[in-house]
Amino acid sequence: MFLNLYAAVAFAAPLELTPHQWTILAVFLGVCHSLVVESVIMKKIGISNLYSYTLRVVAGIFLAYITYLLPSNWFDATLSEAVFDPNTYENLSELLVGSITSAINLSIKIILLITLLIFIMDFIKTRAFILESKKNVSKGFSIIVGIILGITYGAGILIEEAKSGKISKEDLFYIGTFLMICHAIIEDTLLFVIFGADFTMVILIRTLGAILISYLLLKVYQKKLLK
Repeated sequence: MFLNLYAAVAFAAPLELTPHQWTILAVFLGVCHSLVVESVIMKKIGISNLYSYTLRVVAGIFLAYITYLLPSNWFDATLSEAVFDPNTYENLSELLVGSITSAINLSIKIILLITLLIFIMDFIKTRAFILESKKNVSKGFSIIVGIILGITYGAGILIEEAKSGKISKEDLFYIGTFLMICHAIIEDTLLFVIFGADFTMVILIRTLGAILISYLLLKVYQKKLLK
């Protein structure tokens, strides 16, 4: 919950879990992982840390419990064995250098990709048919990016829009809620699929759960605003 998914998988790998159990774990941790880091990102678009933590823990437990209640014969392993090629280090200094280098490379990739995504979004927004329709493409674009690439990218392209006031608080609430439940849907799921999780079931449960929970919480949010 507090570290990344790779740490979680490392602990779970020796437990000889069934495809059903791996799928339960994939659903829960797909929603509820890296809470500290990703809550800081969501804070940048106006989503409080309390809401981020509460939503992801509760939604993770709820969707995992729904997965647990489904018949075990609905779940099949997509891959039969692990295919990782792990890094090996001779000493602690090599490990530290490797970790620091990886962190710097990842940071550069994130900065470059978010910059590219913002450029693409701004380019789309200047097209004539978009200007004529007066549609705000930031909402749909950020959700699509977040579903595919994750919270860092999905929320990242929204930060400046949020600061400028171009997107309503209602829209930011909905987007933030949806992405906290359903983000990086392909990459995160494949990590668990390698060890036996059912790819289709994880995708369906997280996506449908995000749609339902986001819609219900949006209605509650709208009622609160009207009071």
